[in-house]
Amino acid sequence: MSKPHWRPAHPSDLPAISAIAARIHPDLPERPEVFAEKMRLYPDGCRVLVAGDEIAGYGLAHPWKQHQIPPLDRFLERLPQDAGCLYVHDIAVLPDRRGGIARAYIAGIAELARASGIAALALVSVYATRPLWEHLGFRPVTADAALRAKLASYGEGATYMRHDLTAA
Repeated sequence: MSKPHWRPAHPSDLPAISAIAARIHPDLPERPEVFAEKMRLYPDGCRVLVAGDEIAGYGLAHPWKQHQIPPLDRFLERLPQDAGCLYVHDIAVLPDRRGGIARAYIAGIAELARASGIAALALVSVYATRPLWEHLGFRPVTADAALRAKLASYGEGATYMRHDLTAA
């Protein structure tokens, strides 16, 4: 069996992406149409983890403004012209396929950001995953009141984190 690998997400992957999202993020539900819009607006940042003949995970990222969080389960409508980061909206991998997989997705997204002239990645860490993201080069950002209010919708302990791609 081939080693699990990331490939570009296709519209036909949407049912698998939605099923994984519902399983991994039951407390942060998002409609398939919201995922589909991200795939349409920025297909380069949307990938699925293929393991054998099944999809075992997905990663969704898109250009966004730094220190701002796109609202959960809402349409973006358009991407900002003056994006300061690639925002990693979500990486979800089925439990039996974890172990170093996020690193490969982040490496690919970092390469994409650099090629696009974007010097940072950003994300919201949920479910006590902050140590994982720190291991991958992300650092917590001190949130102002507006950012704290948005983070509240992601649950307790949610942390806005940034990865400066200009650092070594």
